[in-house]
Amino acid sequence: MPERDLQYLAELAAQLRVDSVRAAAAAGSGHPTSSMSAADLMAVLFACHLRYDFTDPGNPANDHLIFSKGHASPLLYSLYKAAGIVDDEELLSFRKRGSRLEGHPTPRLPWVDVATGSLGQGLPIGVGVAMAGRLERLPYRVWVLCGDSELAEGSIWEAAEHAGDEGLANLTAIVDVNRLGQRGPTRHGWDIGAYARRFGAFGWHTIEIDGHDPGQIDFALSDACNTRRRPTVILAKTRKGEGVVEVENREGAHGKALKDPGKAVEELGGPRDVRVEVRAPEKAPTPHRFESGQLELPAYKVGDKVATRAAYGEALKALGAARGDVVALDGEVADSTKTETFGAAFPERFFEMYIAEQQMVAAAVGLQVRGWKPYAATFAAFFTRAHDFIRMAAVSRASIRLVGSHAGVAIGEDGPSQMGLEDLAMLRALYGSTVLYPCDANQTAALVAEMADVEGVSYLRTTRGSTPVIYEPGERFPVGGSRVLRHSPDDRATIVAAGVTVHEALAAADELAASGVPVGVIDLYSVKPVDAAALAEAATTTGTLITVEDHRLEGGLGDAVMDAVCELGPRVTKLGVTGLPGSATPEEQLSDARIDRHAIVAAVKRLL
Repeated sequence: MPERDLQYLAELAAQLRVDSVRAAAAAGSGHPTSSMSAADLMAVLFACHLRYDFTDPGNPANDHLIFSKGHASPLLYSLYKAAGIVDDEELLSFRKRGSRLEGHPTPRLPWVDVATGSLGQGLPIGVGVAMAGRLERLPYRVWVLCGDSELAEGSIWEAAEHAGDEGLANLTAIVDVNRLGQRGPTRHGWDIGAYARRFGAFGWHTIEIDGHDPGQIDFALSDACNTRRRPTVILAKTRKGEGVVEVENREGAHGKALKDPGKAVEELGGPRDVRVEVRAPEKAPTPHRFESGQLELPAYKVGDKVATRAAYGEALKALGAARGDVVALDGEVADSTKTETFGAAFPERFFEMYIAEQQMVAAAVGLQVRGWKPYAATFAAFFTRAHDFIRMAAVSRASIRLVGSHAGVAIGEDGPSQMGLEDLAMLRALYGSTVLYPCDANQTAALVAEMADVEGVSYLRTTRGSTPVIYEPGERFPVGGSRVLRHSPDDRATIVAAGVTVHEALAAADELAASGVPVGVIDLYSVKPVDAAALAEAATTTGTLITVEDHRLEGGLGDAVMDAVCELGPRVTKLGVTGLPGSATPEEQLSDARIDRHAIVAAVKRLL
């Protein structure tokens, strides 16, 4: 590399360090030292290798840059200033109320794909974006800046294995190995060979460099671009706080503004006004999309018994035929979730993620970055493993569709380790989420189609066993709705149920009616948002609501109902799973949990 170019890159990197120090100083907090260690790496990437049109963030040919070490946000914002898309005034609004430049990056900035900051997430999401590039047959590259501390996260190695196995050559991880974590040295310190052996074992091309040598960085980035059939990891040995004696390679400086930022800026050579011209991508072909057609959902005969998980598989297949943007992911349980039905019909749009639920959700987030409509399925219980990824998807305002099968005690003999009993609470608590729980096959099919255009994180809960079909084919079930299944002017209470307990509630209502106690029944298939109007009417007319759910009492259907009617003052009794189940038949499980028809009848009689 010519001396003139080396001089320019050194000046650009120095400016990035200066601006990182200044931004953190203006905020009084932040992570300037973590930004300073990676400044050379990002200076060379922006100046020489990144292809991005900042005037058109939606350009399908743009590269994607993900800061997995999201706490290095001062560096990212300083890069934006150098590229001329953020001015100095906005840079110094870092971390202030109302600023787009938040403590960790979010898509409030149009050049940021996903929110990062919860470590170990950027690389798995990058895998998903790289998968999308292969689907779209586009030449863009995915660059992920990682920290060495986050390489202790298991999700990193889920990503490493999947990317290596798939040969995602359009993915490059750049690891800033600065040796120091938050409270002290990292596990492997500067032993970049230890990291190289791990990535190499997963089939990655590994490059070990001095992360402060622009020539070595440039060579490594070029090598990554020229590598075929496997992803690349660049392991860069760096010094945290590089360039300032007070903090360089010193413990105790993580996550703090520098004590004397003026002196640090002077030591770094003072403020500069270096500009970087990031090259726009060459015109790329139109992203590949698959054919779309008419939606013809499966139709089930009233009275037949069909598992809602089976209806999910058939409905997803129908949706895939109607919409070429629908893709499906599964965690090696596709024969149980019935995602295999879609996979057999559309193998190119089906992704087997194996038993790696964090990577599965992350891949869904990455795919939706490029406009795909991902449906990701596993047992409801196993989404707990990926909850932080789901939480961060909500922070990213990502639109993903999750489907949890084998929910509740109704799964039967498999026992508590397989029972999703906390999933409704987990998903309800997320920002902007939608939670749906159908009770029959036709309702399931309608909701699968409805989810395709739902924004944010949406969740569909399905049942293992077969349940009676009670709705006619073709009926609509809008998000936020409900169905009143039993109602009379003489109702003395209203039972509110969803999913498997709808059938128990109907049986209980019929038994009560036969004994002269009329009660209403509401199928609250939309657990979030709830049909507040229908619940308010039931609360004011009968004065007594009984919720019944195959879920823990905390945070599920009962709490959703309570939240909707608490100001109206009705009596609300919640029936749910309180004990620790064992192995038993589905019918015995519902009985033992006190959520079957007999328990509902007893609860109504006790109240009245």
